[in-house]
Amino acid sequence: MRIDIVTLFPEMFENVLGNSILKIAREKNLAHYHLFNIREYADNKRCVDDRPYGGGPGMVIKPEPVFNTIETIERQTNSHPKKILLTPQGHRFTQSIAKELAKESHLMLICGHYEGFDERIRIGLDALELSIGDYVLSGGEIPAMAVIDAVIRLIPGVLGDIDSVTHESFNDDLLEYPQYTRPAEYRGMKVPEVLLSGHHQKIKEWQKDHAIKRTRERRPDLFEENS
Repeated sequence: MRIDIVTLFPEMFENVLGNSILKIAREKNLAHYHLFNIREYADNKRCVDDRPYGGGPGMVIKPEPVFNTIETIERQTNSHPKKILLTPQGHRFTQSIAKELAKESHLMLICGHYEGFDERIRIGLDALELSIGDYVLSGGEIPAMAVIDAVIRLIPGVLGDIDSVTHESFNDDLLEYPQYTRPAEYRGMKVPEVLLSGHHQKIKEWQKDHAIKRTRERRPDLFEENS
């Protein structure tokens, strides 16, 4: 998968893309990351944003440098990537969306900043608008990192153990069951006996029951959405 990141702050991504699973994906030649600084494609590199028409606080990213950046990438790659606009007004990013995006061969993540995008960027682009939650950040860079991480780990071959993906939270619309490792007892807290029993069927039943219980307690909305 090729991932293009369109941002005013490419340096924010360097450590994230160079560590952990994202680094492994690149080393395995399963993912390639390309950073593009919007400012470098502006007609006036000192002016990529401006005051909003009609008044109001903050600055709005102008359409010209964003379109210039995207059109340059498309000419260079001779392709039309799946475009993702990171914005608080977007659809809530979910595991199911991550699974769909993991099937793509070329993604482009476009990060807003300041008070957001000129509306003509939304109108003029055939982009999927995504939000990682009901709160506001300084820009789309951190949400882009979250989307990239969630998607890359779903690409076959990135993780050494495929079960790591199939047994995580939000698969089957459930949170993950409680996990334990050695020692069997720590500060008076014991690992449930069933997990030490070696009885695989009973362990699976315990895991399913506790996944349902945890989901009902912590995320009852997941049941409501699928009822």
